[in-house]
Amino acid sequence: MKDGIPGLGFDWFNYGGITRDVDLVSTPKTYIKDYFIQLSQNNENIVKGYVKLDGSTKQQEIRISIPELGANFRTRTNEDGMATLRFPLKNKSLWTPANPKLYDVIVSAQTDTIQEKIGFRTIRVDGTDILPNGKSIFLKGINIHEEIPQRQSRAYHESDYKILLDWAKELGCNYVRLVHYPHHEKMVKMAEKMGLMVWEELPVYQGIDFANESMKEKMSLMLKEMISRDQNRAAIIIWSLSNETYSSPPRDSALKRLYQLTKSLDDTRLVTSALNNMRFEGNKAYIEDEVNSFMDVMAINQYLGWYKQWPEANKEVEWISKFNKPLIFSEFGGEAVFGNNNNPERASSWSEDYLANIYKRQFNMFKSISYLRGVTPWLLVDFRSPGRAHPLYQKGWNRKGLLSDRGEKKKAWYIVAGYFKDN
Repeated sequence: MKDGIPGLGFDWFNYGGITRDVDLVSTPKTYIKDYFIQLSQNNENIVKGYVKLDGSTKQQEIRISIPELGANFRTRTNEDGMATLRFPLKNKSLWTPANPKLYDVIVSAQTDTIQEKIGFRTIRVDGTDILPNGKSIFLKGINIHEEIPQRQSRAYHESDYKILLDWAKELGCNYVRLVHYPHHEKMVKMAEKMGLMVWEELPVYQGIDFANESMKEKMSLMLKEMISRDQNRAAIIIWSLSNETYSSPPRDSALKRLYQLTKSLDDTRLVTSALNNMRFEGNKAYIEDEVNSFMDVMAINQYLGWYKQWPEANKEVEWISKFNKPLIFSEFGGEAVFGNNNNPERASSWSEDYLANIYKRQFNMFKSISYLRGVTPWLLVDFRSPGRAHPLYQKGWNRKGLLSDRGEKKKAWYIVAGYFKDN
């Protein structure tokens, strides 16, 4: 559908039917509809947020309790059922990949109570640095689709999420990009418990009619739903608004509007969009898309050595940005069939050696990019995609995985794992 999100031509298999849990939820007549409890990004000793009630008795006393820290805060909702939160929180352990500490947080009204495990951390940028809890970090990630290829189905059970995230941990990742749509909330919670930071993304994927008013409404609604569901997950450090969209006045204004909406809903995370429209001149690549002027982090998808030839055989690409911001290479790589070792010099051979050489050269190129703060190979494991129709090598599969559709490690896996170990 032209007015659908994602648009036409998406590069994955959209499984039909009921692919996630269906829950029947019983609530009191007045219940806790929403709550947001996170650290202030300007002061890690202050919690900010809100509690929202819905129902017949909206004016109630609210209590926030964190027993392990001896924290208790009381306030009261207004006639709209809204109460803002601001209270001190000291002597806590901050959530980090090395120590993914979660606290039991109890949110109580007079008619309802919710208990949830919540972690506390800050995340901001300073120039070209990404600073979780005030310390610069290099993001070592992998792209993941919500699919178990061995079973040719959606990942729908906690054991499925564990398979995918265990692979990411084994690879040496400290973060994962969950593409190109919000994955199951249980996947996000499991990543949080395992100490994996998360990039979560809207399915605003190529081909979007940004000038269409109904599309703007759909994008805004999807954004609100994504943030509302996962806004208390400390693991989520990046909201991504789109993937591989092309510059135009309607697109630029739509993404700026989404960025502003994101920040109004949640100012405790970074915001980006994965872009792929850099300009090449010889061995120079220019990052010029003006959307980067308001994003917190630049994100670039580039497939040098696969969709685009290396500009010069014996000279690495020099990346030039007009923006003083951190850069994440959100996608790069190529396709190979596990066990195929034919002709490592030609892309058309689909060989493991050719793919391994792409990664070797990419990692060599990265050494000279002073503002590079993260890399995310495309992707963890081969996945189904009906548009991938090469009769010999693809057969309805995107073969860019570091793992085959049967979970076998391609040679490129070891190149990536070695890079992550050394950086």
